[in-house]
Amino acid sequence: MCGIVGAIAQRPVTEILLEGLRRLEYRGYDSAGVAVLTGQQEINRSRAVGKVAALTEKLQDSPVVGNIGIAHTRWATHGIPAEHNAHPHMSNGRVAIVHNGIIENYAELREELKAKGYQFTSDTDTEVIVHLIEMHMTFGLSLPDAVRKAIENLRGAYALGVISADDPDTLIAARQGSPLVLGLGLGETFIGSDIQAMLPVTSRFIYLENGDFCVIKRDSLHIFDLSGKEVTREIKESNAGMCTADMGEYRHFMHKEIFEQPVAVQSTLEGRLGVDNLKHCVTGDNAMDILAVVEEIQIIACGTSYHAGLIASYWLEEMTNIPCSVEVASEFRYRRRPPRDNVLFVTLSQSGETADTLAALEKVKQDGSMLATLTICNVAESSLTRESDLSLMTLAGPEIGVASTKAFTTQLVVLLMLVGLLLQAKGESPETVKAIVENLKKLPILLEQALEKDKAIEHMAEDFIEKHNALFLGRGDQYPVAMEGALKLKEISYIHAEAYPAGELKHGPLALVDNEMPIIAVAPNTGLIEKLKSNLEEVRSRGGKLYLFADKAAAMQADDDCYVIEMPEVPEILAPIVYTIPLQLLSYYTAVFKGTDVDKPRNLAKSVTVE
Repeated sequence: MCGIVGAIAQRPVTEILLEGLRRLEYRGYDSAGVAVLTGQQEINRSRAVGKVAALTEKLQDSPVVGNIGIAHTRWATHGIPAEHNAHPHMSNGRVAIVHNGIIENYAELREELKAKGYQFTSDTDTEVIVHLIEMHMTFGLSLPDAVRKAIENLRGAYALGVISADDPDTLIAARQGSPLVLGLGLGETFIGSDIQAMLPVTSRFIYLENGDFCVIKRDSLHIFDLSGKEVTREIKESNAGMCTADMGEYRHFMHKEIFEQPVAVQSTLEGRLGVDNLKHCVTGDNAMDILAVVEEIQIIACGTSYHAGLIASYWLEEMTNIPCSVEVASEFRYRRRPPRDNVLFVTLSQSGETADTLAALEKVKQDGSMLATLTICNVAESSLTRESDLSLMTLAGPEIGVASTKAFTTQLVVLLMLVGLLLQAKGESPETVKAIVENLKKLPILLEQALEKDKAIEHMAEDFIEKHNALFLGRGDQYPVAMEGALKLKEISYIHAEAYPAGELKHGPLALVDNEMPIIAVAPNTGLIEKLKSNLEEVRSRGGKLYLFADKAAAMQADDDCYVIEMPEVPEILAPIVYTIPLQLLSYYTAVFKGTDVDKPRNLAKSVTVE
């Protein structure tokens, strides 16, 4: 979501801030801004609606120069995308602030501040914070004490960067519920929503914990925890690449990331597969001992990760005989569930910073109702990884496109590995573990074969240019694959799409079927293929146009009303992973033909760090 960058240094920081914002563009945003404290102890601010490039152009005409500053890319929550709602926000020219998160009690604070004479120039929740800080400074408090006093009044989530003309040598950072990282240079310190923003200037980072409050000066750094006690946080060295992500020969990051999936899967498998077993790749104390006593699994996730969890539930229950529940994090965190014994609580997230998933994890940790918590994540130093007892990392590499592709397939790979690890820990079904290992070794080649359908799928996508609705069908573990296909199409092409279990057609969706409604189905040659064929005949008999991705052995016949792309022969256990590929490509090419912003679709963000 929103991206924060800040810097305090001996050199001008404006270009550092702008480069940081460019590196956070993948998160999704609608406006950008920067505020720099000048040598005359004045805060010079510039904001623009649209891309960082628009802000850069504006700064070329009216430069802002200084050695301490903050910057922000905003994803609208309170207030429309507009310059007056863009960050940084200021109070009486004295204090400037950038904020990621949502302040739940902003409306009542706003009325209190208005009664005290404060004028509001935006519709945001953030502006109440900067006015609160300035008010406490008016009462005689120092900048650090004024920020502390202000956040005592806040309910909700925040990551903050604050500067003041009254204290030109200090940058304040604070975190509660939204991620914030410190970058350590030589005689300079940076803040950012993630390390990508700061990689050009440092490789040393401190990941702030919830409740941390930082007073940063050019020659000192003090971190205080929630109780106000000064603490020392571990410094981490990053070996991430120093260059901006490059699309290479591809037109969009999403297309590149679709084609990176064989390599991403191979990287995720590297060093984790034995001859006929899985190596113990779950990190955390007594991991295998914990897995040995698991009696139930609860998976929590959002969006694409939720679909990965649904697919995994089929695998887990069929191969381990362990009951598995999957729930959307934003629903789980607000309902009461009866206590159960020896439950492994599994969270899924590409970024490891998804706000609802983090809140669900916090909830179960507080009530102590789970045997252990395990996260499956793509970012080693993320909040979910640090807060969970155990972790099992995907190794997809950075994913820039908002619509997840390689993060999804590597999540599925790791979830299938988890099935094998559970069986190994319990000393059960070595033949099933061996089959999982043998099939996973085949997977990168099978993904490459699926990607060879690229041109055929591009041609198929031409039929979708003028469509406004689409229906996706699947059976068994292909139903969540259909759900993921529908999500991809609506995310990047803005075509309304729904997914149904194919057997549910007669219970309502058939009413939608006519010659203008494309019906997309995934048809691997599994035990449910004959049932699926019957469901598809229901569509054909009502004039619907079918678009099928089918195993050759399924013997699906193409005709004027049925467009068939033959898929490689795939082991049933791998079919959900392989059949995801053509649905990603179909969505991608449809969006390209419709001229949408593929990598940064409207209204969406890569890392959803607010509720």
